Amino acid sequence: MENLRIKAEEAKNGQLQAVNSDGSGQESKPDYDCPKCQDQTGYLKIQDGFEVWVRCSCVEWRRVQKLMRSSEITDEFKKLGFKNFRIEGKPELIQGAYECAYNYFQSFRDIREQRQNSIALLGQPGTGKTHLLTAIANNLMHKKHVGVQYFPYVEGFNDLKDDFDKLEEKMGRMKEADVLFIDDLFKPARGKARATDWQVEQAYAVINHRYLNHKPIMISSELQIDQMVEIDEALATRIYEMCKDYLVLIQGDKFQLNHRLEGMT
Repeated sequence: MENLRIKAEEAKNGQLQAVNSDGSGQESKPDYDCPKCQDQTGYLKIQDGFEVWVRCSCVEWRRVQKLMRSSEITDEFKKLGFKNFRIEGKPELIQGAYECAYNYFQSFRDIREQRQNSIALLGQPGTGKTHLLTAIANNLMHKKHVGVQYFPYVEGFNDLKDDFDKLEEKMGRMKEADVLFIDDLFKPARGKARATDWQVEQAYAVINHRYLNHKPIMISSELQIDQMVEIDEALATRIYEMCKDYLVLIQGDKFQLNHRLEGMT
């Protein structure tokens, strides 16, 4: 109780210091993220005749903001959700991918500790794989307060190569994140998968750690599982075993499936 009163006094003092802070003799109005508690994460309330310190509802909001900042998801991707993913008039494969992603999010709490606790959306580019997985990530952070680490395969490995001093630290974050989202795994260039020995070695180290510790992954890739097997069988089979309950392969007429080509025919 004494600690709560000390915190309450600190909150009051912080409010007093805001007065006349501009030296004008006039009371200034500080710009708080949360006017309710004035960024103290709590406030005094009379309860049963006593002053008690009550935790502010903004604590949950602050937790979400921290998760979003640490996720490395871009501001543009933070706008992607299930509601702005269009399925009307789309082929059944796209609708099926949407349903799989939404069901995964809804079931996450129940499957999180299981072996099949992950999801993979595979197949042709432009079909919304990244959008759907980002929708899962955003909803996990906002609604379930689960941390997600975003790793775009091509840009991510370029960054790792450019900053070897922080390689261990970055790999550690990927291994230990609540959920790891690898976007465009083995992204092909000129028809050939990007999969150097070093990239495969690092990817295996991360995936194997998460596999052994039942930590969920979310994977998007243009490659099918059998094509990943040709790159590294141990890595591919771990991904398959983790994702097989929530795995969608999107393959067909690119003019029907690729939303960026919509209207060309």
